[in-house]
Amino acid sequence: MQDVARLAGVSVKTVSNVLSGYEHVSAKMRDRVMTAVGELDYEINVSARNLRVGRTHVIGLAVPELSQAYFAELADAVIRAAQTRGYTVLIEQTAAGRDTEISVVSTMRKHSIDALIYSPLALGPDDVRQLDVEFPLVVLGEWIDGSKADHVTMSNEGAIRAATEHVLDRGRRRVAVVGAHPDGPIGTGASRLRGYTTALQARGLEVDPDLVLTAALWHRTYGVEATERLIASGVEFDAVVCFNDALALGVMRALQRSGRRIPEDVMVTGFDDIEDSAYSTPSLTTVSPGRDEIARTAVDLLVDSLEGTRTRLRPEQIETSFSLVVRESSGLSSVA
Repeated sequence: MQDVARLAGVSVKTVSNVLSGYEHVSAKMRDRVMTAVGELDYEINVSARNLRVGRTHVIGLAVPELSQAYFAELADAVIRAAQTRGYTVLIEQTAAGRDTEISVVSTMRKHSIDALIYSPLALGPDDVRQLDVEFPLVVLGEWIDGSKADHVTMSNEGAIRAATEHVLDRGRRRVAVVGAHPDGPIGTGASRLRGYTTALQARGLEVDPDLVLTAALWHRTYGVEATERLIASGVEFDAVVCFNDALALGVMRALQRSGRRIPEDVMVTGFDDIEDSAYSTPSLTTVSPGRDEIARTAVDLLVDSLEGTRTRLRPEQIETSFSLVVRESSGLSSVA
């Protein structure tokens, strides 16, 4: 900076003001400094500047697993949203394990992040103290009572209810659901199971326990395995509502191998609207949770807190919108 100041014939303070974007610098002075910067091929030492101001301009993102398309696409959306606010993103995965989810908040802070977007799957009400931290934190997912963190979520219950009502509206009455947790209702899965149950009960239909299928992980292989169990049981079914698209793709694979036609014999719906869902055969009807809106809202909450443009009197709960994307797996003509 001293070299730039000497060549431009200005003070080091003026160079600092120009490079920091200080608005009260004349255009003429700014041009002189930037000309000198160009001639000297000067590059700003971002790390040093960040240490001086006490911020790194890095946001952490903790997700269960990047091998799952939804979380990879969410990470992409968060990175793009952060870039528009001048921040970069450091990503960590928790493997959906409770112990890792509990420790990740403190371990990521050691990497000098300014704030954290956190997407847990295994945390419950007993873990609320893990969300009591001294830096901005946004949790993606279900609200945890007593939490001091901001939450950005969407209506998981309402979305699965909409998917279930969709197949009921098309005349299906033996609707199975795939994705219930083996140890009982937990977190997001509990909300989605409520949505399925509510939709059936609103139509005067009993919830058949034999049609509620568990999946330890929401992966394709567990969708295949759950469907094979259902077929082997001999229980009749004419639709399957899945808690995510990966499960749904596995379900469709197992149905097709068994000789069942989709959607003629069995309708299938998913959740997440990952890119693969539009290109499966048949294309998959799914809930679109609005990833871009979720990412943008979470990033804005963090950055506004960091930069002092937001007055935070209490934790915020922001619910984003969702939509049902109807495709061939529930009866939409491939020609439409």
